[in-house]
Amino acid sequence: QVQQVESGGGLVQAGGSLSLSCTTSGSIFSQYGMAWFRQAPGKQRELVATLSLGGSKSYADSVNGRFTISRDNAKNTVYLQMNSLKPEDTAVYYCAAARWWSRPDYWGQGAQVTVSS
Repeated sequence: QVQQVESGGGLVQAGGSLSLSCTTSGSIFSQYGMAWFRQAPGKQRELVATLSLGGSKSYADSVNGRFTISRDNAKNTVYLQMNSLKPEDTAVYYCAAARWWSRPDYWGQGAQVTVSS
């Protein structure tokens, strides 16, 4: 069973910053693109940021310019740096390993991010 372990998150005031990390196995990290999703209460899960094996990045319009996805191949870890946070960023954030962003293959356990106004 593949394990993807997330860390980070927490509570921050609007305008602040938080970072998330997700560590997975080396075999997964070398074969899959990595992404971050989030799910707010009462809403569907949405794709936040993607990072392909080739290094291409993409972001949801709502976070573009504020969030940055990156990866450390030596540590099999993907990061999400979140700046200028807004209350509407409050959600549980999940990392995912995927060959197709619409159908992730492996998920992290989720990390709560709460932004107070």
